[in-house]
Amino acid sequence: MFRSLLIANRGEIACRIIRTARRLGITTIAVYSDADESARHVRLADRAVRLGPAAARESYLSMEKILAAAKSTGAEAIHPGYGFLSENGDFAEACEKAGIVFVGPSASSIRSMGSKSVAKSIMEKFDVPLTPGYHGDDQAPDHLKREADRIGYPVLIKASAGGGGKGMRRVDSSADFEAALASCKREAASSFGSDHVLVERYVERPRHIEVQVFGDNHGNYVYLFERDCSVQRRHQKVLEEAPAPGMTDKVRRAMGESAIRAAKAVNYSGAGTVEFIADQRGTFYFMEMNTRLQVEHPVTEKITGMDLVEWQLRVASGEPLPKKQEELTIHGHAIEARIYAENPAAGFLPSTGKLIHLAPPVESEFVRVDTGVEQGDSITPHYDPMIAKLIVWGEDRKDALARMGRALDSYEIAGVENNVTFLGRLVRTESFATANLDTSLIEREREALLPKDAAPSDTIWLAATVSELAKRQAAAKREAGLPWAPLDGWRLGPAASQLVALRREDDSRELFATVAGPSEFDVTVGATGAPTRVAFAMAGESEFRLTIGDRVVKATVVPDGARLHVFVEGAHWTLDVVDPLYVESSADADTGAMRAPMPGKVIAHVAKEGARVEKGAPLIVLEAMKMELTISAPKAGVLERFAYAVGEQVSEGAELVVFKEEEKAS
Repeated sequence: MFRSLLIANRGEIACRIIRTARRLGITTIAVYSDADESARHVRLADRAVRLGPAAARESYLSMEKILAAAKSTGAEAIHPGYGFLSENGDFAEACEKAGIVFVGPSASSIRSMGSKSVAKSIMEKFDVPLTPGYHGDDQAPDHLKREADRIGYPVLIKASAGGGGKGMRRVDSSADFEAALASCKREAASSFGSDHVLVERYVERPRHIEVQVFGDNHGNYVYLFERDCSVQRRHQKVLEEAPAPGMTDKVRRAMGESAIRAAKAVNYSGAGTVEFIADQRGTFYFMEMNTRLQVEHPVTEKITGMDLVEWQLRVASGEPLPKKQEELTIHGHAIEARIYAENPAAGFLPSTGKLIHLAPPVESEFVRVDTGVEQGDSITPHYDPMIAKLIVWGEDRKDALARMGRALDSYEIAGVENNVTFLGRLVRTESFATANLDTSLIEREREALLPKDAAPSDTIWLAATVSELAKRQAAAKREAGLPWAPLDGWRLGPAASQLVALRREDDSRELFATVAGPSEFDVTVGATGAPTRVAFAMAGESEFRLTIGDRVVKATVVPDGARLHVFVEGAHWTLDVVDPLYVESSADADTGAMRAPMPGKVIAHVAKEGARVEKGAPLIVLEAMKMELTISAPKAGVLERFAYAVGEQVSEGAELVVFKEEEKAS
């Protein structure tokens, strides 16, 4: 085993690798960009080396800088994690030439599987089942369209060098093909440096099932069973679980043996994942092989009891695989949820900002949290907006589902938009609970997952009110300089009433509270409503134990300026504390301007300057945080000019176009 390891990555996967390396007694070396100078992976590592500016191409994607960091620190091996350079054959080859062990497969294996088209040609020779499609080199748009017409719609256009859901478009008709192809090629070129695509038949109601494989340098191969990754949004995984629900021993064995044939075809060494698309009857087809560790590897670890990062390190150091196929068994069921800084209600638009409150569930043998951030850290626009991976294990799927629901209910995040509440709804949908799985599950359950008429319960308003009253009491005691003074609102005559004005979007409420006793209030909604008795006890700086009638409720209320983040019974709401004397000016009103929702780069002008456009017409395309964002016309009018040229960077809130609304006929 080598003595020192450089981790050429960041975030939760860098922290994950450090954890295993430290247990094995290996010195760890982190690398970081300027944006990550104080990041958690830097704080955890034994040593750290600066790579350069925040842009990935100048830091985490710079082979020269990473190799220089390895040489200067005497690192014997480099673990690439996933993403960045993990599937770059040139980087694996450069490590070998520099005399540094690359923790992963050979450069030739990476290159063979790096192109989806080449990979499918190889798989065809080794009797691995393929989806009907076109995987050739003729990339002329008219030729690709003819192939799509031949295959039959719907088809899926996929970037040949792609991954992670990027460069992928479903096309339902011949008329839509050219526009989808142009968009797919543009995204593929931006993300992977190649606009080469393939076209395949789209499998209706498909399940996405992948098999974890491992090979060593002694000719040994095993598969560590399968993971179901069908629950996706924008072709990116949201929930993963192992083993796949409903999987029979016969199909599991056939899929596993196909995955082994795929690995043997390219003399594979290390951890790899062979991904299959399966229909509802259990027929499966090869999609691609990821020549690296996967984001969802923890669920495989939980059901097998193996540490896959340790396997990687042992294989890379020349040891044989720790287990033979017959020694591997499945125990229990595991589910992973990806916690992202994103807004599900706004099309999963990524969010940036400081994590002013971050309270994950308590870890145990049943609950695991893999993360690269802590409270006080920031989610920046430079990298993937993942906050953490939440992994649970149970004796069976029902047990694991219950644990996941409870864990999500206790997960509290404030400071950025996030998908925790969405995930809590998702694991409780009938489709997921009954394992009625396919890649359209989220769209199928959209109404339950993104309810339009959702509103805070009375408990939310009461928790926010009590928090504001408690803050006022604490401030009054400080000002009086008498920390023992009761300040219970006693006075001669009727009890004093305090007003707390709160607002959420269009819903405003005035709540009046009178002191009923030590740590007790009678709270009335409006001046004439019936009072509700609320008793409270502080359980922490922002934590309350509320007694409302005969109910006892735990609540966390986190202030963020004039905004309150309220966490109650698995729900997270934001309410604004309103100054009743403040009068909103016309300048505060929404102007409807087309502004950048986050920092990014202009990658396309869709409309023409001076053109009249209809409401909803696409005008300009931004690239931000690994996704394309299309800005459309809010109303009918004339696009007078673009404020930014293609290729220019824009900041959050920047006005993107000069637009003149069409005058209405009088």
